[in-house]
Amino acid sequence: RIVFDKLVQVLRFGCSYEAIADATCSATTIRARRDEWIGLGVFAQLKQIAVDAYDRLVGLVLDDIAVDGCITKAPGGGDCAGPVDRGKQGMKRSIMVDGYGIPLGRVLAGANRHDSPLLAPTLEHLDDLGPLPQSITVHLDAGYDSATTRALLTERGLTGEIARKGDKAPIQAGRRWHVERTNSWHNAFNRLQRCYERTEKVINAYFDLADAIITVRSLIRRAWILYRWDNRPNRRR
Repeated sequence: RIVFDKLVQVLRFGCSYEAIADATCSATTIRARRDEWIGLGVFAQLKQIAVDAYDRLVGLVLDDIAVDGCITKAPGGGDCAGPVDRGKQGMKRSIMVDGYGIPLGRVLAGANRHDSPLLAPTLEHLDDLGPLPQSITVHLDAGYDSATTRALLTERGLTGEIARKGDKAPIQAGRRWHVERTNSWHNAFNRLQRCYERTEKVINAYFDLADAIITVRSLIRRAWILYRWDNRPNRRR
């Protein structure tokens, strides 16, 4: 429990392991336990438990999904870093969310990668969700406006609602704002906004932990409307 609390603090505040260590737990112990849990798949399982609970109690909106990329800083370089902003290192994440903004999957790459080639591996996370609606609309911004993207969506039996290049964004905003909001939720975790981790498996573990927190937080907020329980607060928080 102590180590888990420390990892949540590292994720939220972006501090180093040495800065968060104290008499109860050393930085070496935090790293060792983190790597042990990654090897056991604890963070991935935690995220899956949160998504399953949300789907059971509220329901994932899978007939409208959105995909978008987001660039953040990666000063330490590493597996998922690439040159951007006058040669500085950055990381790009391509994330897929449901119609409310619940994160469903991601692909990590260097910041110098274009969004479009990352779409195919991002959509592959749909295969992990079990039964899917017969009709799924994928909402994309103008960066995906190409014949290659449309062919990929057709091949997978998906409908694309893609913003057109040259048209102003407010006119064709569509339902992409859910993924933009989720990107903002992710960036509220300073470890993800400015990533000093160098190995992809550790970065993915922190994303899984952040996804679990985002999903549980959304579950609590939406369950306040749908359900009643003894200690239910008087207003939604």
